[in-house]
This record gives sequence, structure tokens and C-alpha cells, in this order.
Amino acid sequence: MKTAICPGSFDPMTLGHLNIVRRTSRIFDRVVVLVLVNANKRSPMFTIDERVDMIKRIVAPFENVEVASYDGLLAEFARRFERPVIVKGLRAGTDFENEFQMSQINKTINPELETMFLTSSVKYTFLSSSVVRELASYGSDLSEFVPREIVDEVLAKARGGSYNG
Repeated sequence: MKTAICPGSFDPMTLGHLNIVRRTSRIFDRVVVLVLVNANKRSPMFTIDERVDMIKRIVAPFENVEVASYDGLLAEFARRFERPVIVKGLRAGTDFENEFQMSQINKTINPELETMFLTSSVKYTFLSSSVVRELASYGSDLSEFVPREIVDEVLAKARGGSYNG
């Protein structure tokens, strides 16, 4: 069984992220969406548990997709699987430079680990979680940016409240 790991901080998951997960689920037998702690992002909008819960609801229709979290190195998490492939979405050239560097570091830590890059669908090349957080802080319509399952939750959180779905 070929396993793909789609890692990210997903704070929150965007339609661009979901597009990569959907396409990956068509290529691999098993897909693990892995919510990682990003040490460079000091104040996330959502806790790890909240992100895992949201993503589980979003990917529920995909039978071969599961969600996990990890607070260590991606290359170490990947050791749990036989010959896993990391799948990363690329929006622009700067994404490639950063992701290529990370893939080389991961390969050094875990020589069995391969990385595959999927280019973003054109309509999502501009989209990032930070853009979504900013739009949400102004109460903007997020329906073109995040999965419908979490639009209200993201808006509520951005306004300093909680969502009671």
C-alpha cells in the first residue's frame, strides 16, 4: 500500500490545501493529512486539536484519507510507514525553493523518504492560510477560500469568539 503524507500547519485549511489532498487521494492508496506544529508561527488561530477536528470533517468523504497531528520532525513521523511519500503543493517559485530545501533535509534525516510536488491549481496560486486569516479578521466572505464546513468557524474565531456549530 502506497502512503502519502500531506503535511502542513493548516491554520486553517484552505481550498488550495483541499485541492492537493483530493488530487493526492487519487494517486495514493492511503493519504495522511498531518497537522504539524510550526515553530515559526507564534500565535496560531486554531489549536492543533481544533485543526485536526476541522480537517477530519472536511475530508470525511474521502475513504482513503485520515488525519493525524505530530509535534516533532516530519521525517521522524514518516518512519511509521513503509516507503511513504511526502506530497507538497507548490504555488510559486518561492514555494519550490523552500520546499526543495526541506525535502533535502528530510531525505538526510530519513533516507527512505521521497517528496513529490504537485503544482497548485491556477485558481489557488494566491491562496494561503495567512490570507484567509486576514480576510476573516475583516469579516469577509470566505466561501471562495476555505471549505464550506469551516467558513463559520473561521469567521467566529477571527472575531474572537468560539463556534458552537
